[in-house]
Amino acid sequence: MSALLEVDSLSKRYPVTRRGLFRARQYSEIRAVHNVSFRIEAGETLGLVGESGCGKTTTARAILNLVEPSEGVVRFQGRDIVPLFKENDRTKVLQVRRSLQYVFQDPWLSLNPRWTIGETLKEPLRVHRPEAPETWGARVEELLRMVGLEPHHAWRYPHEFSGGQRQRVGIARALAIEPRLLILDEPVSSLDVSVRAQILNLLVELQDRLGLTYLYISHDLSSVRFISTHVAVMYLGKLVEIGQVDALFTRPRHHYTRALLSAIPMPQPGAANTRIVLQGEVPSALRRPSGCPFHPRCAAALPVCAEREPLLTAAAGDDHRMACHNPT
Repeated sequence: MSALLEVDSLSKRYPVTRRGLFRARQYSEIRAVHNVSFRIEAGETLGLVGESGCGKTTTARAILNLVEPSEGVVRFQGRDIVPLFKENDRTKVLQVRRSLQYVFQDPWLSLNPRWTIGETLKEPLRVHRPEAPETWGARVEELLRMVGLEPHHAWRYPHEFSGGQRQRVGIARALAIEPRLLILDEPVSSLDVSVRAQILNLLVELQDRLGLTYLYISHDLSSVRFISTHVAVMYLGKLVEIGQVDALFTRPRHHYTRALLSAIPMPQPGAANTRIVLQGEVPSALRRPSGCPFHPRCAAALPVCAEREPLLTAAAGDDHRMACHNPT
């Protein structure tokens, strides 16, 4: 049985050019995402984690063709959707976008300041359901209540709301056309801790009620553990480990994953926590290291790590994979 979303060997490269006397010439490229593969079953949540700049958002945008992928296959419900965007057939593209929606990181920048909240929530209905405008008002009220807001909020503007309320509006907008999968791009990173917990609880409640599937992108590992069923760890554009959330958090196999998890603050003062401090900086995407991209910062690196790039292979069962020549 195929997964709801399957990503196979997805890559995104950006050319780096140098302007000459008559024209610009490409002299290198940035591999923002390289050979990324994962799958998400219906009703599950995959948490995609890693340091800033590791390629998480680029992966999400390539799935929805907000940036055109350089290579790879994206299957939704068993169908490769990449060619549909290349054909530029509006009808087919809208069919895909009805089922796949995006919740952006910054709710202030993603909402039109000149539109009321009601106008914002009607816009996806106008695009995808133009045949029934008489139903839009009732749907807007339903969406507002669904995310914990009141119907009278439809007449207000984004600047009249707090950050948490604006993110609720962003979630409501994504839910307007009843999608099956939401891509959540750091939806709580700009919020206070208490508001963050409210939004996470709302997302869990909506998933249970509507049968949603999530791709949850974050560098906040505590929220990832709370909301995810599986976790994928990225480093310099590549997946280095992927597995079931409890197994990955209790027994990480990749040294980079161990270092990330060691940085999670302990809730109990004085509790033992051995922090693993990585040496050096993340290498430039323009000058990627040979072999394993993590080996210059890895204390357990072997000579083979600098020579051959490890493949993502089964580590501790069929559901847990890691890319490491010398796993823990």
